[in-house]
Amino acid sequence: MIKPQVIVTGATGFVGQHLIPLLLKNDYEVIAMGRDEGKAKLFDWYEKVKFVSHDYHVAKTSFKPKSDASLIHLAWHGLPNYMSLFHYEENLPKNYEFIKELVQSGVSKVLAVGTCFEYGNQSGPLSTSKPANPNNPYALAKDSLRRQLTTLKVQTGFTFQWARLFYMYGKGQNPKSILAQLDTAIQNGDAIFNMSGGEQLRDYLPIEEVALQLLAIFEKNDGGVFNVCSGAPISIRRLVENRIQEKGATIKMNLGYYPYPEFEPMAFWGEK
Repeated sequence: MIKPQVIVTGATGFVGQHLIPLLLKNDYEVIAMGRDEGKAKLFDWYEKVKFVSHDYHVAKTSFKPKSDASLIHLAWHGLPNYMSLFHYEENLPKNYEFIKELVQSGVSKVLAVGTCFEYGNQSGPLSTSKPANPNNPYALAKDSLRRQLTTLKVQTGFTFQWARLFYMYGKGQNPKSILAQLDTAIQNGDAIFNMSGGEQLRDYLPIEEVALQLLAIFEKNDGGVFNVCSGAPISIRRLVENRIQEKGATIKMNLGYYPYPEFEPMAFWGEK
C-alpha cells in the first residue's frame, strides 16, 4: 500500500516535533521541512522521515511533491514578537507564495495554523463562527493569509483547513512562555516568580493534545476553520499555582509585577 505523502513545515518547531511522530505512527510518508537539519537530527523521528532543508524566505523550493500530497504548514518566523510589522510586511507574502507554489506543484490539501489572536479583543468563549478582528500585526498577518488562501482555494480547488491555536505548554516550548520561565526559576532556586496579576482567563493545552487535535482535523475530509483548544478557561494564577504544586516547589508568586498585555482581553477561551 502506498503511503500518503505529507509535507510538514516548521518540523523542528514546538508543534512540529510532536506532530511528526503521530503522522509516522499513522502510516504517512513524512517530508519534514525546516531550516536547521542539525536540530532535526536530534529527534528520534529524523531517520524515519525525508528531511528537506529549506528557508522559503530566501528561495523557492526545489522539492516536488507527489500528486495528491498534503501540506501541514506550521512554520512562521519572528515569534513571540507579536507587534512586529515584519509579520505583515514579510511573513505574509512569503508564506502565501510558498503555499501557492506547492499547491501549483500538486499539493491537494493544506492544513495551516492560525492563532486565537485573530479574534482580537473579543471576550468570553470564542467559536469559529465569530468574525475575526485582529488587533496586532501577527494576528493581522495570519488572518490575511487565511483570506488569501481561501481565495486561492476557489481558483485551484484544494482542500483548505485553518486551525487556530490557543495556548500550549510542554517539552520544546518557547523559553519566554510563562511556564517555561517558571520552570527555569524553580530550577535556579529563585525565591519569587515575577508575573502579572494572574487574573486573566486563558485556554491552555498540553502540546501532546494539540498534536492529537491537529491530526484529527487533518484526517477530516472537509475544510474549514477549526479551534485547537480545551474549551475550558483557567486563570494564569491557577495555572502557575498548579505548576508549582506539581513540581513540589516553594517559590512564591510576585503578583502584579508586570502589567496585563494591552493587546489581549482579560478573559477568552476557545469553543470547538
